[in-house]
Amino acid sequence: MSRERFLKACTGRITQKPAIGPGTSIVSRELMDFLDAKFPRAHLDVSQMCMLAEAGHTIYGFDVVMPLFSVCHESAAIGCDVDWGNERTMPWVTKALWKHDREIVIPADFAKTEPAQVPLKAITELKKRLGNDAAVCGKVFGPWTLGYHTFGIEHWLISTLDDPDLIKRAIQSLKKVTIEFARAQIEAGADCILIGDHATRDLCSPTAYREFLFELHQELAGRISVPTILHICGDTADRLPMIATTGLSCFHWDTKLGSPEKARKLAGNSIALMGGINNPLVIRTGSTSDIAAQCSNAASAGIDILAPECAVPLDTPMKNLKSIGRYAAVS
Repeated sequence: MSRERFLKACTGRITQKPAIGPGTSIVSRELMDFLDAKFPRAHLDVSQMCMLAEAGHTIYGFDVVMPLFSVCHESAAIGCDVDWGNERTMPWVTKALWKHDREIVIPADFAKTEPAQVPLKAITELKKRLGNDAAVCGKVFGPWTLGYHTFGIEHWLISTLDDPDLIKRAIQSLKKVTIEFARAQIEAGADCILIGDHATRDLCSPTAYREFLFELHQELAGRISVPTILHICGDTADRLPMIATTGLSCFHWDTKLGSPEKARKLAGNSIALMGGINNPLVIRTGSTSDIAAQCSNAASAGIDILAPECAVPLDTPMKNLKSIGRYAAVS
């Protein structure tokens, strides 16, 4: 079964053939047109969200589905203003909430708001539809990313230098959102949780990762009861050896890090790896044979789950995503 294969691979156990599929968005404009389920409505409509997520398994042949396509659900749930975008743009937070950690107020009922309830209901519905046929992955964002949204990215990053204690206190407050939303998704039926934390080297130095995030990621690994997949965009070569010792189950890596062989060498055998298919070039404009070659290279290097390295661009052709599933079917 796809679900069993994915969950085994997510925890580094050997599978007879590669597990396939990301815990990030697989939605493109072509898929939206094909299903007549479109952004921005699909971000806040259970039926459309389910249609798009389920396509990861029923159309593309992936072993996993994931219904949270944006980075904004929990930020909207705790009070951030969000522009939910359109068919050509993803949602984004339009206005920060706070300047200082003493201003932080996490609404007690944030998981009952529409931006949180829609994906929770979608997870329950997908679990009902798919059963053991495919894994249902939830998605949350770590306090580092929530800090960008709630404090504004410039203020947050400047504060890591000017007032690091503010950042540490804010992280302690914001981690409640990450943990509670993850647990709500598990209760709704999620088999695993992807944790997005935008801590690439151009925004977070190795020293900052060690100071602000290493112990936090260890804590998240211990407090989320299902397999955990950490996703960080960009070049993470300088922190992957640290990430590998957090206790997180899997790391979803970006090919800016380097080759699959390099990723496997840096990670060792302490953490499973997901990725290996280049965004945006190969997944958008490459041929199906280019994608098959990247799948083969990643599998040969010991990448546990073959997947696009991040959310697919909205202009990704459906045929290219289908080719990933076809590779798995014949491998």
